Amino acid sequence: MSPRLLVVEDDDPIRTSLRWALEDEGYTVEEAVSGEEACALVDAAPPDVMLLDLMLGRMDGFGVVRHVRRRHDLPIIVVSARADTHDIVAALEAGADDYVTKPFHVKEITARLRALRRRSGPARPAADTGPDEVVLDRHPDAPLVLREARGTAHRGDEQLPLTVTEFRLLCELAAVPGRVLSRQDLLERVWQHGYFGDERIVDVHIRRLRTKVELDASAPRLVQTVRGLGYRLDPQ
Repeated sequence: MSPRLLVVEDDDPIRTSLRWALEDEGYTVEEAVSGEEACALVDAAPPDVMLLDLMLGRMDGFGVVRHVRRRHDLPIIVVSARADTHDIVAALEAGADDYVTKPFHVKEITARLRALRRRSGPARPAADTGPDEVVLDRHPDAPLVLREARGTAHRGDEQLPLTVTEFRLLCELAAVPGRVLSRQDLLERVWQHGYFGDERIVDVHIRRLRTKVELDASAPRLVQTVRGLGYRLDPQ
């Protein structure tokens, strides 16, 4: 079946051009012109991915991201004329996976979508501790177990609500335990399509990942910052 994509955009010409281009790429495209309509469509039948404008009126794109993230883990790409770093960081902190600024070329959008679809699949094994799992933290009460082929990570009995991007970041860090990966390394490994925007997109997703995998995100033990170099994962 063709992947289902929801375009949330209140500008008719932009929305129509995106729909035509994405249908040519093989997507089944649905449209929404407001935040409220987008949330209703996602709750009724979550699409495979969502393209979302921020400036939508009464319920803006930030509200849509927060609503969707409380209920679903579908990939979200924000497409917005707001190019200020504060807006980009705020959208990513709310739970968006990627951010594209207007004006854009449709080929950039399709490249980001292809990268997101690749991220949704299994990556290479993170460690040789079993066919389908690696223990990243052997805490006696709440071990952290990554099952990459299944696309899940558990802290004790709880499955962690990782987004696609957070899961891929964890997999890439776990693939080389103890080794420092720079922001550019992570952009190339996780985003894969050659992201040329602000490298702080990595910092934002790392912060979100820590809130989910660390027992105390204010004093992280697993995902370590190496000042001036990047990040590494230190299994416990």
